Amino acid sequence: MLIASGIALAGLSTAALAQRDPAYQAARSAGQIGEMPDGYLGVVGTGNAELRALVNNINIQRKAKYTQSAAAGATVEQMAFTSGCNLILKTVPGEKYQTPAGEWKTRTAAAPERDPRCV
Repeated sequence: MLIASGIALAGLSTAALAQRDPAYQAARSAGQIGEMPDGYLGVVGTGNAELRALVNNINIQRKAKYTQSAAAGATVEQMAFTSGCNLILKTVPGEKYQTPAGEWKTRTAAAPERDPRCV
C-alpha cells in the first residue's frame, strides 16, 4: 500500500509540473511526445533539440521522484514501470503512447495496449 501511495504521489507531482509548461502540453497534443512503458516520456520520431531537451528535463524529474519513492521498498525500475503502466492508462484519445513492442500508437477510445504485467 505504501509503494502504491508513493507511485501515485510521484505521478501527480511530475504531471503537475509538466502541465505548467505550455511547450509540454503543445507537444503532447500534437503527438510529438508520448508515454512509454518504462515510465518515461519519449519523443515520437526524431524531434528537434528543444523538444528533446524538454523531454529529458521531465524524465530527470520523473527519475528523481521514482528514486525518492523507491526508498519505500521497491527499485527505481519497479517504480518507473508501475508509473508507466498508470501514465499510459491515463492518456486520452489523440495522445501518443508506446506499446510494449516499442511501436508508437495514437490512443483511441479503446484501452491502450499495455504490458501484461500492468495491473
